[in-house]
Amino acid sequence: MRSRVILHSDLNNFFASVETVLNPEFKGKPLIVCGDPKQRKGVVLAKNEEAKKYGIKTAETVASALAKCPHVLRTGTHFGDYKYYSGKVREIYERFTDVVEECSIDECSLDMTASQRLFGSGVEIAEKIRLAIKEELGLTVSIGVSFNKIFAKLASEMKKPDAVTEIPEIGFEKIVYPLPVTDLLYVGKSTASTLSGCGIRTIGDLAASDEGLLCKLLGKRGRILRKYACGEDDEPVRAHKEKEDLKSIGNSSTLPVSLTDREEIKRWFYVLSESVTGRLREADVGRANTVHIVVRDDNLEDKTWQTKIPPTMLCGEVAETAYKLFCENWPRAKPVRMLGVTISGFDYHIEQMTLGDFLSDGEKRKKKERAEEAVFEIRKKYGFGTLQRGVIIADENLSGLDLRKENQPRSENPKTED
Repeated sequence: MRSRVILHSDLNNFFASVETVLNPEFKGKPLIVCGDPKQRKGVVLAKNEEAKKYGIKTAETVASALAKCPHVLRTGTHFGDYKYYSGKVREIYERFTDVVEECSIDECSLDMTASQRLFGSGVEIAEKIRLAIKEELGLTVSIGVSFNKIFAKLASEMKKPDAVTEIPEIGFEKIVYPLPVTDLLYVGKSTASTLSGCGIRTIGDLAASDEGLLCKLLGKRGRILRKYACGEDDEPVRAHKEKEDLKSIGNSSTLPVSLTDREEIKRWFYVLSESVTGRLREADVGRANTVHIVVRDDNLEDKTWQTKIPPTMLCGEVAETAYKLFCENWPRAKPVRMLGVTISGFDYHIEQMTLGDFLSDGEKRKKKERAEEAVFEIRKKYGFGTLQRGVIIADENLSGLDLRKENQPRSENPKTED
């Protein structure tokens, strides 16, 4: 069987890079993206390479960043622009393959196994993509090339910015095994601490460890992590499914900073639910009767819950159900790093009429569905940001979604302070 060729593409300093493309005067100067550029409070959501040189880190306070670099430029978030450029990068990927899996707004996995006959080796394709993104969009990207998704992701982290790195199938041990175990995807601080207590500090240590011991320490995750360390990841790159094979629709997002404030978290559930219910309408598979959420903490540990609901395609019902699940199960003071919402149990437009459908509540529900359908059609024609929920606009970090046209970058410059 022919080895797979998998690429993992990671856009460098994505938010800050987009701001610099739209504001060339930022080029070569330290820049941070933060909640409110007029205030010293808030946190750093992103920074460029020049800001990194001053020791500025994502998630530290703006006041702390200013203490390290008083002349750092500051700009607010503009998520509509980030989504626009993410889409443009996606178009470049699709010149080379139609097997593209979006991991986040700035990361994708790509299967280039069948593309080699047309475009060359995995490394050659990666270089073509890197140059196209740089020349056409003014952004830089780090691309990992390997024979599975886990090692491709690992390779993309090894050399930044603006680089292509390969971990080949033959001899990968020399490259991978000396690396700290924390470099392996899904090994967070808590897991690393547990492994370190048994003398497992490198990926090579993990690969050579007894499977029974790992299962005792980490449960079934121990077996999975050992497989990853040994290069035995066979997870496919998942492109969009065909309608008849569609079992669920989901979306997740790593948050700009870890959150504990429940109102902010609720707004993120609305953002994700807007995306999910919009895709539900596009897929034309009817209503969904199950809501599933995933929550990741700062140790990269995931927790999931799901519940049944009356069949719905309404964003508000999905978001409120997701938020209720979260509140019932997640400790109030525990930070959230990533959120995900998935819906399933589609009825394919086969409805069972109930008495409520003939009463006032049923009519109100139909009106809500018609209203959301109208919003969906307007967004399809004019862009997502043309209409936005008040619950989302209320959040400084999400208000950038409310642009006149999602498919066009803004022309005005954000305000900054010297």
